[in-house]
Amino acid sequence: MSLARIPPTESADSRESAESGESAESVYDRIRLRQWRRGQARSAGVERRDLLRLFATAAAGPLAAAAPGIARAASPAPASPKAPAAPVAAPGIVKPLPSDVFTIRGTNAETNFAALRTTGPHTPAGHFFVRNHTVTPRIDAAAWTLTIWGSGLRGGAVDFGYDELRALPSVTRTAFIECAGNGRSYYATQQNQQVSGTAWTLGAIGVGRWRGVRLAEVLRRAGLSPDAVDILPRGLDDEVISEGTNLGRVRRPLPVAKALDDVLLAYELNGEPLPPDHGYPVRLIVPSWVGIANIKWLGDIEVSAEPLYSPWNTTLYRLFGAGYPPEGSAPLTRQTLKSAFELADGATVAAHRPQVLTGRSWSGGAPVRSVEISTDGGTRWRRARLHDTPRRGSWVRWSAEWTPGGPGPAVLLARATDSSGRVQPEVAVHNTQGYLFDAVVRHQVTVV
Repeated sequence: MSLARIPPTESADSRESAESGESAESVYDRIRLRQWRRGQARSAGVERRDLLRLFATAAAGPLAAAAPGIARAASPAPASPKAPAAPVAAPGIVKPLPSDVFTIRGTNAETNFAALRTTGPHTPAGHFFVRNHTVTPRIDAAAWTLTIWGSGLRGGAVDFGYDELRALPSVTRTAFIECAGNGRSYYATQQNQQVSGTAWTLGAIGVGRWRGVRLAEVLRRAGLSPDAVDILPRGLDDEVISEGTNLGRVRRPLPVAKALDDVLLAYELNGEPLPPDHGYPVRLIVPSWVGIANIKWLGDIEVSAEPLYSPWNTTLYRLFGAGYPPEGSAPLTRQTLKSAFELADGATVAAHRPQVLTGRSWSGGAPVRSVEISTDGGTRWRRARLHDTPRRGSWVRWSAEWTPGGPGPAVLLARATDSSGRVQPEVAVHNTQGYLFDAVVRHQVTVV
């Protein structure tokens, strides 16, 4: 994918990044950061001085707004007739959250990996993790419209209703969505390093079969201008408060080139209308980009003829710590390489009885090529059997036989290698927000 309308002064960055293999998302975010610092990119919806203050706070240490509070709903939304009537088991989440499937973490719900053992390559909606910045809004699709507007259109704003979108040519794509902080808790429990944010283990990921209309098709019908530079989708969830500043609704810009490539306006998950917690009636699916880019509950999309910047790629999703510049890293790009056993941590297994260990491995970059496991804490490794053809945007299920020895503690390890040659490391590079953990996880079990 090429980047659209990069200023000539940034062309050297683009050439250097292409030669180094840096992702297009990383190039885009780094250029926008530089433009924002120079006053060449507009701070969409937030005063520049407020963003500068938040940026300074983040650079000084762990961001206090890692779990931002709720401000208010900008407008009341009528109740959706499709919303389930089950009692809410966590603040702001609609669907049932049985304890054998989910671990509740504040306003979020993490999938217990052991619950995926009996599922296929696509995560059932009832097992899909929930990441909410505020609460799940209840939206009536019959009254809902998506407004496309901005200086990057040839004419005025254009509205699309739910039925209008569903009537457009559709496509179906398999893609995973993963929170940038997936695996965060292991910085503390495995590496003895302090981090801020939701203490996810490895269950803040789900792979879905998404059906919808290509964003490119909608932009074309709305009158996309050749002057358009950035696209800014915005959700209908409550506005977010951070450090006393109202950041507005969740939004994160992307370049026109990406929007015209593979981005989807999705209205179905695994053959059914989106559940409320997962973006009903329509959400964005941005393959290969970090989870925050996949905006839920879309309400409007600004098409801009000038560069845009938001808090969600200025302060909230960056890396700070000893291994990074004082001002922080460039905004987060693709997710990392990970592996997980479909077995509860601390589980008990019978001595001297054959077991079949199962798990999944995935990568935000190249497809997974191979998986190795160790049942003795890393002394010996052997190949696991892959059960899926490795594909970009999905995970690979794997299995390996194991006959435990005598009673006592045991440490299981799974280590993936992707097709670019990248291998999961023993130690993840620390950052104060606990993002992008990629080290081999030490999975503790007890043999009895």
